[in-house]
Amino acid sequence: MLDIFKYGDEVLREKTDRVEVFDDALALLVDAMFDTMIEADGVGLAAPQVGVSKRLFVVDTRSAGERIAFINPEIIETSDDSVPYEEGCLSVPGVYHDVMRPSHITIRAQDVRGKGFTLKAGGLLARVIQHENDHLDGRLFIDRLDDREREKVIAQYEKKEKGRRKKKKA
Repeated sequence: MLDIFKYGDEVLREKTDRVEVFDDALALLVDAMFDTMIEADGVGLAAPQVGVSKRLFVVDTRSAGERIAFINPEIIETSDDSVPYEEGCLSVPGVYHDVMRPSHITIRAQDVRGKGFTLKAGGLLARVIQHENDHLDGRLFIDRLDDREREKVIAQYEKKEKGRRKKKKA
């Protein structure tokens, strides 16, 4: 299991570097990210969330064929229509908010062996891909909220974290 970095950790705000080496170490990282994501009950996990500043994320929406690693991803097309959907984040645990995002996307990426692929996605898969891709540019879902809503969500998160720390000390 890998540690998941939380709101306030600098690595979550860094723009990531391209993956240049496709080797066993990368495959092990991807496997560990899938295991960590599933253990944390998530549907996506980006490398910065586990302290690795590389352009890589994994997605598993629990639908057949949707367990995918995206390396050096680039969203190349988005639909004109945007839809709201309640999002949360393993790096900002315990808080949720509706976020507007395009309903459909096309993404180009590489797999763990470096082979390129293109994928068209809609629904939850498109949502998760966009959320995780934001992490690679140092963005969190709360950055997509207006100032007032972002402040409310951050205050809610900080209150929950303060309660968690008190429980740990007890």
